[in-house]
Amino acid sequence: MALSQKPAALPVEDNSSPENAHHEPYTTFSSRKRRLIVGLLGTAMLISPLTAPIYLPLLPLLSSHFHTSAQAINLTITTYIIFQALAPLFLASFSDYFGRRPIYLATFALYTVASLGLALNKSSYAALLALRALQSLGASAVLSGSYGTVADICVPAKRGKMLGPVLAAGNVGTCVGPVVGGWVALESGGFYGAFWALVGFGGLMLVALALFVPETARNVVGNGNVKESRWNQPLWDIFQQSWHDRAPEKSKRTGNDNDTARNHGDRANTANTGNPKNPLPRPKPTRSLKFASPLASIRVIFYQDTSLALWLSASYYALWYCIQTSIPPIFQASPYSFNELQPWTTTTKHTAAKIEFTVDKVSGDDLADFPIEQARSRGCAYLLILSFGVMLGYGWSVERHAPVAIPLILQFFQGFLATWFLQCFSALLVDTFPETPSTAATVGNIMRCALSAAAVAALQPLVDVMGKGWFFSLLGLLSGVGGLAAQTALRRWGMG
Repeated sequence: MALSQKPAALPVEDNSSPENAHHEPYTTFSSRKRRLIVGLLGTAMLISPLTAPIYLPLLPLLSSHFHTSAQAINLTITTYIIFQALAPLFLASFSDYFGRRPIYLATFALYTVASLGLALNKSSYAALLALRALQSLGASAVLSGSYGTVADICVPAKRGKMLGPVLAAGNVGTCVGPVVGGWVALESGGFYGAFWALVGFGGLMLVALALFVPETARNVVGNGNVKESRWNQPLWDIFQQSWHDRAPEKSKRTGNDNDTARNHGDRANTANTGNPKNPLPRPKPTRSLKFASPLASIRVIFYQDTSLALWLSASYYALWYCIQTSIPPIFQASPYSFNELQPWTTTTKHTAAKIEFTVDKVSGDDLADFPIEQARSRGCAYLLILSFGVMLGYGWSVERHAPVAIPLILQFFQGFLATWFLQCFSALLVDTFPETPSTAATVGNIMRCALSAAAVAALQPLVDVMGKGWFFSLLGLLSGVGGLAAQTALRRWGMG
């Protein structure tokens, strides 16, 4: 498993000991800078969760406007998911080798242009299909890129904590998107307002990322102390640098505390080594002139431990996508008869202590000797069993036309569980492939989207044959019982 080989192990010590002084810090980005990066990426993660759900309340309007069947409009959803899977397959390796920043800027620009095309498209179903594909292409890179960025700037012990806010912010889109789409459809009787809202969001995020997010890829900027190109720096830092260069006298009076970004690496290295007279060396990272084959991501799927983690994250993503796609036909039909808006409104520390493993928060830990599978999956068995019960209840409640409060409450619990599993096992994927985190995140994206596309395509035909109760019971069985088997195998044999 060449892709999952880890860097040369560093001695794992308590970072408070004097012997730790000779270790190079994992990152020179300050805590404030890391919080800014994670905050902006969390907001950027809204792009896909916002774009997909905002579309769902518009399905009946789109079908009527473009004079097509519901199945033809569902094809635009399937197309979106397929491109969401394929795009990172080609972009993630490029991101790992040449940097995250250019990918963020290029894809957000493409997304904004595609959204503008959708807002201006008046009558062409073919254009709707093509522009949704381009919109998906532009929205897809931020997911794998964000995982890579978090791995760039956070030691393993803190990645789960950092990924939490990123995923939580992204999940806001799942809540906000349908409400925005439903409100637009209800108030205007059309769908163009939703697309114009996406144009505004894409343009705003493009400007914010260009202004404030630096390059973090470790083979480009190392731990943050390599400033080989101004293109790797956020525009705001460049503006500040130019301002200080034009006011040398002011710079002298303010002293070293207000030094510019080019000296930040010196201060960070000195502070972390505890030896101001001998700052750490700054080797230029080795970079390849060609990016890895997209087949590298495909190959990762067939690793035994990876396939188990992938199933645990992807199956719940697909399950949740099925629930979301089924909401309009279920709740806008009798006996609920909702309008377009109504359906959408209403561990690591424990494992380390157990095996007497000391966490190194400065240089980062070597996970080759740490049972990371057990740490990430701790307590998941109970939630997998609970998920199976929730899906049984949901399927039969909508089948038997139970009071609307019951399926809505069950949706809430299933959304929580799906988010839990997605975050937990996506973090495990990044831990397993520390040298190519974006490629690892892409593998997760491929599996999630592939399963979701297949599930959405089969949704209506299977519901017609099986009924809602048996269909959602089958989903619960596959995700819950299958997930329990995968989690048990990971905990027992994953480290080997």
